[in-house]
Amino acid sequence: MASKNLLLMVGTAKGLFILKRSGNGRWSIDGPHFSGLAVYSGFLDQRKGRNVMWAAPTSWHFGAELCKSTDMGKTWDMPEKRRIKMPANTKASLENIWQITAGGDNDSLYVGVAPAALFESHDQGETWKLNSGLWKHKHRKEWVPGFGGLCLHTIVTDPKNANDIKIAISTGGVYQSADGGVTWNVTNSGVSAYFNPDPYPEFGQCVHKIARHPKKKKLFFLQNHHGVYRSRDGAVTWEEIETGLPSNFGFGLTVSESGSAFIVPLQKDAERFTCEGKLRVYRTRDEGESWQPLTKGLPQKNAYEVILRDAVSSVGDNIFFGTKNGKLFASMDDGDSWKMIEGSLPEICFVKAYSI
Repeated sequence: MASKNLLLMVGTAKGLFILKRSGNGRWSIDGPHFSGLAVYSGFLDQRKGRNVMWAAPTSWHFGAELCKSTDMGKTWDMPEKRRIKMPANTKASLENIWQITAGGDNDSLYVGVAPAALFESHDQGETWKLNSGLWKHKHRKEWVPGFGGLCLHTIVTDPKNANDIKIAISTGGVYQSADGGVTWNVTNSGVSAYFNPDPYPEFGQCVHKIARHPKKKKLFFLQNHHGVYRSRDGAVTWEEIETGLPSNFGFGLTVSESGSAFIVPLQKDAERFTCEGKLRVYRTRDEGESWQPLTKGLPQKNAYEVILRDAVSSVGDNIFFGTKNGKLFASMDDGDSWKMIEGSLPEICFVKAYSI
C-alpha cells in the first residue's frame, strides 16, 4: 500500500536535498543543505519517535563529517570535534562516510567508512568508537580497494537481534557477526570474483549491495560487480539468479514491503550506463527465479543513465531511484509505473525513503 506522507533524503555531489510528499500527492523540496559538498550517506532515526536526522557531507579539503539535525533538517550541527575519526594507533585517515544506519536496539547506530571500517554508538550518537574486531580482522591486509576505494558501504542489522550484524565491503565481500561485532565471519560462498585466479575465493569479492527480505529474514539479495545472487540461509551461501536480466552488472538494490526485489542493470563494467540506452528497472516477485523489466514512465531511448549503489530505496511499496544525471524517479505501485519527480538535481549519490 502506498504511504501518503513520505520523506526522501537525497544526497548529491553538491549537497543534501529533502523532499516531502503530502496527502495530496504533491512533492516539496528543500535544499541544498551543505551546499557544494558531496553527501554520500544519510539516515532518519525514527525510533522512539525521536526523528533525528544524520548526514555525512564530505569536503575535499576538510574531509568527511557526521552531522546531526533535531528539527528534520532545518538546522544542522557542525561539531568542532569530529564525531567520526580514525584513532591514531590505526595509522589511517578517514576518507569517506558511506553508510549510516540503526543498530538492532533503540539506541545504537552504525557508520560504515573508507578505509573499510565500522564505527558504533550505543548512546544515540553521543559517543562513537571504532569496531576493533573488524579492524583487526586477519583478512584486512589482503583486502584491495575497489574503484570507489576500500569502503564498507552496506550495514544490515536486525531489530529483533542486536547481535546480528551483516556488512559488505568493496572489495572484501560479505562479513557477518553473531555477537554484536566482537568477531566476524566471512560469508561469500558462491559469489564470484571473476578477476581472481581463483574465481570463487573465500573473500575478495566486489560486492556492491546486499538487502534483506522484510518478512523472510533469512532471504537476502546481492548485487555483485558482475553477478546477482540470492541467499536463503541468512547470507551464508549464495546462488546466482540472473535469468531474464540484460546484464549482471549494477549497483543499486532494494526490497519493497511486499517482498519484491528491484535492481537497475548497467551495460557492463567498462561502460557503466543503462543497457542499450534504455532506463529499465528489473523486478522479481519470485525470489529471483525470474525478472521483469519495468518501463512505464521511464525513457526508453537515449537514456544513458548511471545509478549508484545507494541511489535506490523503498518504503512500503513505494520505490525511488536517482541517477548521476540528477534525475529522481518514483513508483507508488511497487514498480508498475514511474514518474520523474525532479529532473535537474546535481549528481545523485544516495536516496533514502521514509514514511512520516
